[in-house]
Amino acid sequence: MSGSRVAEQGASVRVTWLGHSTVVLDLTGPDGRTTRLVTDPLLRRHAGVLRRRGDRPEVAAWHGADAALLSHLHHDHAELGSLRLLGDVPVLTAAANARWLRGKGLRGVGLEPPARLPGHEGVVARPAGASGRADPGADGSWHEVAGVRVRLTAAVHGDRPMPHRPNAATGHLVRLPVGGARGEGAREGPAPGVTVWAVGDTEHYPGIGRVRELAGGRVDVALVPVSGWGPRLSGGHLGPMGAAEVCAEVRPRVAIPVHWGTLHVPGGRNLPRGWMDDAGAAFAAAAHRVAPGVRVVVLEPGTSWADTPGHDDAVEHMFG
Repeated sequence: MSGSRVAEQGASVRVTWLGHSTVVLDLTGPDGRTTRLVTDPLLRRHAGVLRRRGDRPEVAAWHGADAALLSHLHHDHAELGSLRLLGDVPVLTAAANARWLRGKGLRGVGLEPPARLPGHEGVVARPAGASGRADPGADGSWHEVAGVRVRLTAAVHGDRPMPHRPNAATGHLVRLPVGGARGEGAREGPAPGVTVWAVGDTEHYPGIGRVRELAGGRVDVALVPVSGWGPRLSGGHLGPMGAAEVCAEVRPRVAIPVHWGTLHVPGGRNLPRGWMDDAGAAFAAAAHRVAPGVRVVVLEPGTSWADTPGHDDAVEHMFG
């Protein structure tokens, strides 16, 4: 593998950004089997009071999902109508969120959480052992779903707590293993295959670079939030420079900005003019400065980036 090449030993990944934090991951193994995951599904026209710029995603772009990955329960990430559109699929999230989802008739699956970050309510993080160093084995286990492995990562996203929903926030690591039968028990340490990190809403926190270790020594693709649904970000979020600094620590091979250019409050699309259009390019410029070894792929809603063995990767237009 060289440069930003992600596909390995017959494995491939296609990333389709549907807007905001909704990403469709199609992971195909050497056996030709494809697993489809959807992150933070927002599949309807709007999200509560927030308005979507552009059309809703076409059904073909997300239909047939094997599972959903849910970072937290804010309404622009956990839109119940959208989750129900996926059908009876497992929704992998923090345990408190999963219990709440099950109460709403959804198949919430609570993953084993790491310990809390001190001072951050509802946030999971990697615990430190007696030496003060993180203990990879104490970070919750890999969970098998449809032939891939998923585990949680920490997030700090507590500035707007909700009184009516749990406030746990996480990211997700997804590993498509190769070199053995899919569905075998998880193993720790570096492993061949493809690893994707859906960062989730978070601010930068000490030790975020340890995600690379938690991933087994490398992150191939990072889905990095770079903005929000307004021109000013509250705490618990990353702007373009903060997102680039996270990439400098974790060193993914490819970074794709998300959580930008999609949602706005009524009447706020052009206040100030152009704010919805700038974050993707600003992230790419910042990453070029502080994380020059990371390739940035800026998508528009409805476009896909694919990395396939033996072929040049490409951006494809899917809908819209």
